[in-house]
Amino acid sequence: MGDGPPSIWEWIGRNWDTGRADSIRNLLTDHLTMSLVPILLALVLALPLGLASVRWRWLYQPTTGLMNIVYALPSLPVFMLLISVTGLSQTTVIIPLTFYGMAVLIPAVVDGLNSVPDHVRQSAVAMGFTPLRRLLQVELPIAAPVVLAGLRVVAVSSISLVSVGALIGQGGLGGLFTRAYQNPFMPPVIVGIVLVVVLALVADGLLVLAQRLLTPWVRARKGTAS
Repeated sequence: MGDGPPSIWEWIGRNWDTGRADSIRNLLTDHLTMSLVPILLALVLALPLGLASVRWRWLYQPTTGLMNIVYALPSLPVFMLLISVTGLSQTTVIIPLTFYGMAVLIPAVVDGLNSVPDHVRQSAVAMGFTPLRRLLQVELPIAAPVVLAGLRVVAVSSISLVSVGALIGQGGLGGLFTRAYQNPFMPPVIVGIVLVVVLALVADGLLVLAQRLLTPWVRARKGTAS
C-alpha cells in the first residue's frame, strides 16, 4: 500500500467499527433510531387526530393549519431552540421530525377515511358491526393505501432530515458529512450519501411490500381491470 490517501474500501474497513461513537456502524445505528422513532410516533399520533378530524369536521382546518406552520419551520433553527429544553440528545432531533411527519400523515388519514364509500359503511352497519369493529375491519383497511402513501413520504423525508442534526452533534450519518467538511476527504461523503439513499430505498420498499400484503384486493382489482 502506498503513502497516498486510502481508497474508499480501505477507509470503510478502518472506520466501520472502531469502538468510538463516530464509527460508521454507530452512526448508522443512531440514524436508524432517529429516523424510525419519529415515523412510528407520527403514525401513532396522526391516527387519532385524523379520526377526530373526520368525526368533528371543524377540527380539521385548525389542526392541519397548525401542522402546516410547524412543517414550514426550518429544521436547524428548531433543533437549536430545543437544545435548551432537551439538550444535545437524540430527542432534540426526534421531536421536530415527529411533528413534520404528523403534518403529512394527518391529511393522509383524513383523505383515506373520506375515501371509504358510504354504501360500504352502511353495509357494515346493516351487518351489525359496532363502530370500533367497522373502523378496524372496514374503514382502516380501505384507507390503508392512502395512509401508507403518506407514510412513504414521511419515511424518506425523516431519513433525509436526520442528517441535518449533525450540525448539533446528533445527525447519525450526517456526522460523516461534517467530518468531511472539517477535513476535506471524499470517502465519508460518498459513504454517507450511499447509506442514506439505501436506507430510504429499503424503507420505501418495505412500505410498498406492507401495502401489497395489507391491501391484496387493490392488486386484484388492477389485475381484473387490465
